[in-house]
Amino acid sequence: MKEVQRVQGVQEVQEVQEVQEVQEVQEVQVKLPFKVEGGEKAYHSKVWPGLVLEWREGHLLLELPSEADSISSAVYGGGAGRLQRAVNQYVSRDYECSNPVQDMQNKLLEWGYPLEGSAGLMTAVPLEHAAVAETDIGSAGIVCCVTAAAGNAARAGSQRSVLAAYRPGTINIMLGIDGWLSQSAMVNAVMTATEAKAAALADLGVRDAENGLIATGTTTDAIVLAVSGSRRYAAEHVYAGTATDLGGAVGRLVYSAVTESLRSVNAAKSVSRVQEEESEVAQGGDAEVSQAVHGVEVGALQAPYSSLPPVSQSGGLK
Repeated sequence: MKEVQRVQGVQEVQEVQEVQEVQEVQEVQVKLPFKVEGGEKAYHSKVWPGLVLEWREGHLLLELPSEADSISSAVYGGGAGRLQRAVNQYVSRDYECSNPVQDMQNKLLEWGYPLEGSAGLMTAVPLEHAAVAETDIGSAGIVCCVTAAAGNAARAGSQRSVLAAYRPGTINIMLGIDGWLSQSAMVNAVMTATEAKAAALADLGVRDAENGLIATGTTTDAIVLAVSGSRRYAAEHVYAGTATDLGGAVGRLVYSAVTESLRSVNAAKSVSRVQEEESEVAQGGDAEVSQAVHGVEVGALQAPYSSLPPVSQSGGLK
C-alpha cells in the first residue's frame, strides 16, 4: 500500500512539473517598444533575422529581409501574393474615407516605398500603443504587432447596423512567420489569430455597444500574415490550428498583444479624462469636487479591462 502511495506521489510531482513547464513555455513577452522615454524608433526581431519594425512619420513600417508569401485583408495590396513590407498608417478618427486605396497609394509614393510588394493598413490608434510579441518555437520564428482599440467593438453573428464605407481598422494585426507553411496552414494561422483576438476581447469584457453582447472584434479589423518559406527549420507546417505548436504560439502572441495594446489605449484615455476634468474643476476653484473626480477616474484606469492580471511591457500575463 505504501509503495502504491509512493508511486502516486511521484506521479503527482511529475504532473505538477509538467504543468509548470507548459506554463513557462506559454509565457509571452509583450512590449510597447515605441512607448518609451527617449523615443525608440526601431524594433529588430530576435526570431526572424533581418525583420525590422520602425515607427516613422505617420506610420509603422514592417520591413521584411526578403519577399515573403502573404495573405491579408489589408486595404491596399491585400489578398494572396508576395510581400516585402507592410505599413500601418495612422489616420484621424474623422478621416474622410471615400477612397482609402488611392489615399494609401499616394502615401506609399510620398514615403518612397515601391508599390509592388507593399501592403497598407489604416488605424486611428496612436502608434505608441503598438504592442509587439515574438517567440521561437523551434520549428518557426513568429513575430506579432498589434494596434488595438475597441471604440467600435462588434459581435459577429448578431443583428447590427453596417457601414456603407470603409473605416480605418481598429484592431490591426501584423503577423510574420519565419518558416515553411503550406497555403492551407497560412489560412489556418489567420483563423487562429482571429480566434485569439476574440478570446482576448471576451476575457477583457469588451461588448458590442449596440446589443451589449461580448464583442468578437471591431467593425473594421484587418490582418496581414507574411511567411518567409525558410527551410532553416527542419519542419513543414501544414496545419496551424490550436492543437499545433505553431497555432498555439500564434494564438498566445496575438492574445497577449491585443490585450496589452487595448490596456495601453484605455489607460491613456483614462489619464486624459482625469487631466481634463481636473483642469475644469481647478478653473472653477472647487477642491472638493476635484478630489471626487480624481477618485472616480483613478478607478476607471482599471476598467473595463480589470478581469485579467496585468501585462507589463517586459513580461507576459502574470
